[in-house]
Amino acid sequence: MTNLRSRRSALIIISLLLGMIVLAMFCLSVGSVNIPIREVFRTLTGQTGGSSELILLKFRLPRILAAILIGAALAVSGALLQGVIRNPLASPDILGVTGGASAAAVAFLTLFSGYSVHWVPVVAVIGALLAVLINYTLAWKRGVSTYRLVLIGLGLSTALGALTMFLLISGPAYLAAQVLNWMTGSIYGISWKYVQVISPWIIVFIPLSFVYAKELTIQSLGDPMATGLGSRLQITRIMVLLYSVALAGAAVGVAGMISFLGLMAPHIARRLVGNSYSLVIPVSALIGAILLLLADLAGRMLFMPLDIPAGVFTAGIGAPFFLYLLFKRKPMH
Repeated sequence: MTNLRSRRSALIIISLLLGMIVLAMFCLSVGSVNIPIREVFRTLTGQTGGSSELILLKFRLPRILAAILIGAALAVSGALLQGVIRNPLASPDILGVTGGASAAAVAFLTLFSGYSVHWVPVVAVIGALLAVLINYTLAWKRGVSTYRLVLIGLGLSTALGALTMFLLISGPAYLAAQVLNWMTGSIYGISWKYVQVISPWIIVFIPLSFVYAKELTIQSLGDPMATGLGSRLQITRIMVLLYSVALAGAAVGVAGMISFLGLMAPHIARRLVGNSYSLVIPVSALIGAILLLLADLAGRMLFMPLDIPAGVFTAGIGAPFFLYLLFKRKPMH
């Protein structure tokens, strides 16, 4: 039975990986100028040049890679949050993490516009961490209630959204359109520079999250059982929370507020592979990447020549999904 389950999980991961690669190739091929798949392969392997090389390598490829990295980061961040809080309603945007990251990033962009973009994810992570600390402090009342965390997180997100708008209005007028587009959750116009900015965060913190995968699986059994099995509850929660904040903050610092991705992807992952976080983390990453690729593809293709931010589509799907979970909530096992 265990071998059968392991083979099934491996098959799911391989299928999702292949699906992501096929979808990425399709996204590279289609757009305002369609490029045959054969030519996409030839360009990626350095066998051709000309206009297709410019379109693919300078404009589309960094955008596709950024969507994969950002989608994976937000999905894993959501999976870690849901694991450490043991609440299926937890996600970076609902708990105020992305709101804090967004407010900090907008403040940095409007007040220190001359600084390098490499600082934006760092500032966003600091803002996200402050938002989490405020949420935990306000939610603490002889322990932390998960429902209180969600409710305070929603209020905190609203307040941070108002602060972000104030910063946007009071900042330089020439930055307003750029920052407003970024706030809706867009990867439009992302260059190789931004891919280089976010890559180290993903490369470091997603592998690190596997260190605590077994601990998260044990803690899903409940605190008494986890303590009896030797789990280090507080250390695990602090470290996992830091990893989650780092991933979400870095993603928001580059792409803005892409809502509900961190809520949806872990739920789909658990439906596919169960509650073992050794499997939930990689499957969530792949599903998050696929969802953001699909959202960005829809934004590019459905309303051409307009380029609709991907965050519009993730919010349009995620908001009803959140309401569904809210009304049909069952405890995580």
